[in-house]
Amino acid sequence: MESLQLKSILRDRISQPHQLIEVLQDIQESFGYIPEDSMREISTTLGTPLIEVYRVVSFYKAFKLKPSGKYTITICNGTACHVRGAKLLLDQAVNQLGIQSGEVTEDGLFSIENVNCLGACALGPIASENGTIGHHMTPAKLRKLIDLLHTKEKEKAKNASAKH
Repeated sequence: MESLQLKSILRDRISQPHQLIEVLQDIQESFGYIPEDSMREISTTLGTPLIEVYRVVSFYKAFKLKPSGKYTITICNGTACHVRGAKLLLDQAVNQLGIQSGEVTEDGLFSIENVNCLGACALGPIASENGTIGHHMTPAKLRKLIDLLHTKEKEKAKNASAKH
């Protein structure tokens, strides 16, 4: 399946190295990250050196080299958020989920990202869930958010099993 999607993305872009970022965006959208084997295929198809593909993927924060959880909890650690307690938010997420920043929970539901700035300094500290910003966040609010997402997933699983 993954190979078919990749071939579809690359089909009309053979020997077009100027399409690199657009191809990477399409792959990121399809898979949620840029798999290593995809980078090799991109390199060969576009005629771009593999090191250049990797350089672009690793330079831009929008590209991920490994899968994220269904829910990505992003903690802003910019100056404004840092001085308002961002470390406490990160500690809450790490302790509650049992993973470190950059990791994914075993069930694949959650990942944590610690970023330099989310660009909403006046609203800090900020924690976002899949891009939805939670402003003036506290560890208690973050705990409730994560609990709510867990509950939501349990309900989905319960409803799915009741249908079968």
